[in-house]
Amino acid sequence: GPSGSGKSLFLRMIADLDPNEGEVWLNGRERASMPAPEWRKQVIYVSAESGWWADTVIEHFPANKRSEIAILLGRLGVRDELLDAPVAQLSTGEKQRLSLVRALLPNSPVLLLDEPTGPLDEESVARVEALLQERMASGTSILLVTHDPNQAQHLGGQRYRMIAGHMETA
Repeated sequence: GPSGSGKSLFLRMIADLDPNEGEVWLNGRERASMPAPEWRKQVIYVSAESGWWADTVIEHFPANKRSEIAILLGRLGVRDELLDAPVAQLSTGEKQRLSLVRALLPNSPVLLLDEPTGPLDEESVARVEALLQERMASGTSILLVTHDPNQAQHLGGQRYRMIAGHMETA
């Protein structure tokens, strides 16, 4: 859907980050039946512009996962040495891919991705899409917001369009 139609808000509501009504279920459990931190470990939201709360990149990652992080970085075309870099020196595309790595590490059953390839070049988009396809093939459910109809076509098993806060089948 067009910008401002409610796509990001929809993802944030599923993630339980914004007030909402209705029910959301995961593996037979209603979201309301579990504490928000437990829900958010299973349903991970990655915003179009992710937050960075510490000065260096490595401070945003678990210390015991460095080898797993390095593998994911390599898959996404990000240099390992960026882990030790100041966040302020990262490009928008590097931040986007690093935030995706953060979301992939817990191997949660659901990823909510808001424009995960928006600021990326064609090669980086292909790398991200390949990794997401592998995750979906291994059982991860992904709800992805994109403005790219081609991306929706080849990543989406089901496609919807958001128009003025209302969802319709694409």
